[in-house]
Amino acid sequence: MPPMQNIKRGTILFSPGQECFGFVVLKKGSIKVILTSAGGREIVLYHVHPGEICLQTFGCLTTGTNYSAFGVAEQDLEVEIIAPSMFHQLLADNKEFRQSIFNSVAIRFSDFEKLVENVALSSVELRLARALMRLVDEKQFVEMTHEHLANEIGSAREVVSRQLGKFVKAGIIEMSRGQIKITDQKKLADICENELG
Repeated sequence: MPPMQNIKRGTILFSPGQECFGFVVLKKGSIKVILTSAGGREIVLYHVHPGEICLQTFGCLTTGTNYSAFGVAEQDLEVEIIAPSMFHQLLADNKEFRQSIFNSVAIRFSDFEKLVENVALSSVELRLARALMRLVDEKQFVEMTHEHLANEIGSAREVVSRQLGKFVKAGIIEMSRGQIKITDQKKLADICENELG
């Protein structure tokens, strides 16, 4: 296998129009894949964690196309990068590797179905509550701006700010610059459990 590489948080791994440099096997950290519109709006397509596949990279390698989204290191990464030629050889010759790739692709497509359902059929309140529950740390803080939260849930910053204001009034959160403190996790969990869309 190729040598392990360390990549710093915030590094842009790939961007639209770039050729694929190889298949990333993530050992530690997480990668955020972001689609950007011509007008500058962003939406987070998915996150890649250890053991998961990046569909952008898989698609580029199997079809010979360039990237159409950004890949950003959310945390410091430890990765192995398999050269395109080796990836194709493993896919052709190694049944276990091929099966693991196909399984990962199937799981990732399921994630996409959930994303479409979430954006199309769920309210902003529910999407935001789910995002806060997913992103909160052990000290009950979410270190993220309104703009980044909007990108996470596929909404506009102004809409997210209004909904966060409602959460403040309900006693669910407290806000400071670039930081949100969850003050009533039970109420937030109740929103996630009780609202159907």
